Amino acid sequence: MEVKPSVHSLTLTQELLDAQIGLIRAEFKKAGKNLELAILDQPIKVKAGGELVLEVAGHVQEEIAGKMKPELVGLIRQYTGADRVLISVELTEEVESDVPKLYTNSDKLNHLLKKHGALADLQRRFGLEVDF
Repeated sequence: MEVKPSVHSLTLTQELLDAQIGLIRAEFKKAGKNLELAILDQPIKVKAGGELVLEVAGHVQEEIAGKMKPELVGLIRQYTGADRVLISVELTEEVESDVPKLYTNSDKLNHLLKKHGALADLQRRFGLEVDF
């Protein structure tokens, strides 16, 4: 009599990951791995075929994500029961905004004055200054 191994394998899905990601984050938090937690706090997508895509911001996070892959794969398998887990890292560039950076208190005040007209009246009425 011949026994055939079961070929039933569970493919990772977004729903399966979303249901267990809290437990996976808790494992990293318990281990005090805050840099890895920052990566796990960003959106995680599961593509067709069970490929997990980690979005990282910058080369430092990219390196950390590469180092955490084996542990993450093990935890995902443990908590979701998925047999085949592939992780890819996607570097997302910071989008430049049209809003200028507000470094000084004067810059911040001028920005608020443009945004809220009544603030200029309050500033005049109470003699408010940012530089003291």
